[in-house]
This record gives sequence, structure tokens and C-alpha cells, in this order.
Amino acid sequence: MRVTLVLLTALVWAPAQAGALELTNARATYGTLGQERKSDKVLRGDVYYVAFDAEGFKPKDDGRILYSMDMEVVNKAGKRLYGSESGQLETINSLGGTRVPCFARVKIGTDLDFGEYTMKVTITDHVAKPKVKKTLVRKFEVVKSELGFVLVGLTNDQGFEAPPVAVPGQMLFLHCTSTGFKLDEKNRLPNLAIEMRILDADGKPTLPTPVTGEVKELKEKTYEQFIPWQMSINVNRGGKYKIVLKLTDKNASGGKSVELALDLNVVEVREAK
Repeated sequence: MRVTLVLLTALVWAPAQAGALELTNARATYGTLGQERKSDKVLRGDVYYVAFDAEGFKPKDDGRILYSMDMEVVNKAGKRLYGSESGQLETINSLGGTRVPCFARVKIGTDLDFGEYTMKVTITDHVAKPKVKKTLVRKFEVVKSELGFVLVGLTNDQGFEAPPVAVPGQMLFLHCTSTGFKLDEKNRLPNLAIEMRILDADGKPTLPTPVTGEVKELKEKTYEQFIPWQMSINVNRGGKYKIVLKLTDKNASGGKSVELALDLNVVEVREAK
């Protein structure tokens, strides 16, 4: 039963008023910089991310915030599967304020039992006297294998994780991995087709023809369970878009399909007047 729990943090990006420490705006996301994930149900092989804001820190005059983030995962019976203590961390609120965006993730092992789990994240403010602690509790469920996507996210052309907000001139790459597909009984091979359509704010496709791909062979043994995909997005104009992925398993009865929609906001950078 493998589960890995990782601590992640990011710098502050907006001011707030000093006050009691609170953990707010908790949401599941696709990656540390990704958009909100609408479901807390996850498949084996995925990574479950939770983003939240820790607000009300007591920063030093130079903007330094000293804190720690401790985490654990327990199963439905309350058994502790994993725990981690960060020790004292330091960040600088370069933009002022008392808020630090925080991120936590749980890597879902391929042999992790199906069922409900609870992530507990405790933030401690080491500058406040006395020290202040707050705990975030988030439940998620590992569901039985079915056709779907795991490890969904965007990267830039340097390979670094990218948020779902871009500017014209960028090149983005959409990554995802398909799982839960069937192999044919004779040759133990997949027969998958993927399609990516990008819709504008009015719901109209930006291109007459979608980006497509298919896999009918296995390059590695691990591809019997997980097949990765990568699709490029050349960001050439501003607007609000929806990226729609459609995966079809042609080995399944009736050619079973699943879809996933992701938002992309492209912001125009104009000369100041």
C-alpha cells in the first residue's frame, strides 16, 4: 500500500490584513498551479493536489514569515498511513500582506486500497507569540479502475509547470495519462484514440479540425496500465477558452469514451496609455 505525501509552498501574491491565522480557499487542483479539480475522486496512479491560502501570519518587518507545515494521511478506519513534518520554513512576502498560498499533494500508489482517505495539514506560525496552529482536513476517495485521465497538467516550452493563465506568444503543452483501458484478448494491445478541441468563449471550436492521436501498440510494459499523451497549444491571441479532451477506448464494448474540460485564460499585454 504505497502513498507518498509531499509538502509544497509558494510565495504570497496579494495583501491581506493581519489577524488570526486561518486556512481558506481550499480546493483540489490539477498540479500546484493548476485550475480547480471538480471531483475529489481519484484513480490509482494519479496525484491528488490541494491548494489553500494560509492567511493572518505575523510577518517580520522585512516581510519574512516563519512557519511549518505538517501533514498526514489516514484511511477510513483512522489508521495513519503516512506522516511528514517540514521543520521550520521561511518565505518572504515581497508584495506585502499576511497571506501565503500553500500546496499539498498525495501520490496515489497503484496498489493503494480503494476507499476514502483523509489528508490533514497543520500550519504553524512561528513568529506569532504564542505560536498559532491551524489544521486543514480534506477527504478524497480512491475509486476502482475505470477509463479516465490521471496526471493532468500544463507545462511551458522549458518543461516547467504552467498555470492555466497565459499571454500571447507562449507555447504550452498539455500533458495527461490515460488509464482504465482494455487490452485486446489476443495480442494484449490497446486501441485508444484521443481528441483535443479548444472552444472559445462562445463555445465554438477555434479550429475546424481537432488535434487527434491514437495508440495501438505498447512501447513499454508500464503502458499496459498507463499511456501518456502530450499535445501542444500555440497561444496566439487573448480570450477565455475551454480545452476539451476526449478519450475513446475502441477495445471496450461500444467504444467507451470519457471527456475532460479545462479552462484556459489568455491575457493580452497592451501598451499602457
